[in-house]
Amino acid sequence: MSILKTIAVGDATGRVAEEYAGDITDQGYVGSHTKVMALNIDALEAFDVLIGSIARGLGKRRYELVTLAAALGAKSQHCRLAHGRRTLKVIDEEELVAIAHDYHAADLPEAEVLMMEFAERVSRDSYNMTDADSQGLRDAGFTDREILDIALAAAARNYYSRAIQALAVEVEPPTDISDRLRDALVRTL
Repeated sequence: MSILKTIAVGDATGRVAEEYAGDITDQGYVGSHTKVMALNIDALEAFDVLIGSIARGLGKRRYELVTLAAALGAKSQHCRLAHGRRTLKVIDEEELVAIAHDYHAADLPEAEVLMMEFAERVSRDSYNMTDADSQGLRDAGFTDREILDIALAAAARNYYSRAIQALAVEVEPPTDISDRLRDALVRTL
């Protein structure tokens, strides 16, 4: 657990209480990562606005696939688990388990595999990426705006993942996903 002293649920007021309420509505409790990030509520809210603007351009399925791949590259159990849970809203568990094990072998359309490779690479070695990486997405039919949004979604996932990893925030596996899915999401990290 992070050494940072967070605001207790019962002590939260204003915007922090609203952020906490969102977690409670969504998952039944306030996540440790939310408590830590809410110490700078302005930054957390700005992140939420940024993610919303990126996700709208990509659509829910693409956004979640990019996020899962970027979290894989960043070795983020937090984000793999949280977004694996969220992805169940747009991808059934059987397909998601296959994606989590190896998205290359999950029978995804080629464009989605290329998109995920790009996002994973943003997390692993963006400093070595060239126009050829973006060209591969363009050749697969992505528009320039979609290519930008894929890069932004992956980079934003790195911002959040690396902050909570750096602060040693505890990983809280969701209680409402199967053991099989949870294991698949974190086994490759």
